[in-house]
Amino acid sequence: MTELIGWSASAILLITIIKQVLKQWQTGSNDGVSKWLFVGQVVSSLGFTVYSALTGNWVFIVTNAALLVSNITGVYIYFRNRERDSEDGAELDADVGFNRQEVGGRNA
Repeated sequence: MTELIGWSASAILLITIIKQVLKQWQTGSNDGVSKWLFVGQVVSSLGFTVYSALTGNWVFIVTNAALLVSNITGVYIYFRNRERDSEDGAELDADVGFNRQEVGGRNA
């Protein structure tokens, strides 16, 4: 019964994190997501994975290793979206001939 509780909690936690990462991937948006969320989770997941391996608890080893992978993926997606957004903004500015220095036809 103890193992069932652990694996069930692990599954719920992984589903929630993976769902957030998938949402970022599908929408291509970082709205409401802090880069520090994933950076902090990468560091803590790495520490917890090492700790879990040292204690030999398979529920925690698997959970923390999976969280580490999903958090690294989240960091990658965050920075990919941010880079794409900055490129899209530059392309949009070039397409409409917009100069960020101009306001209302005058130089600001």
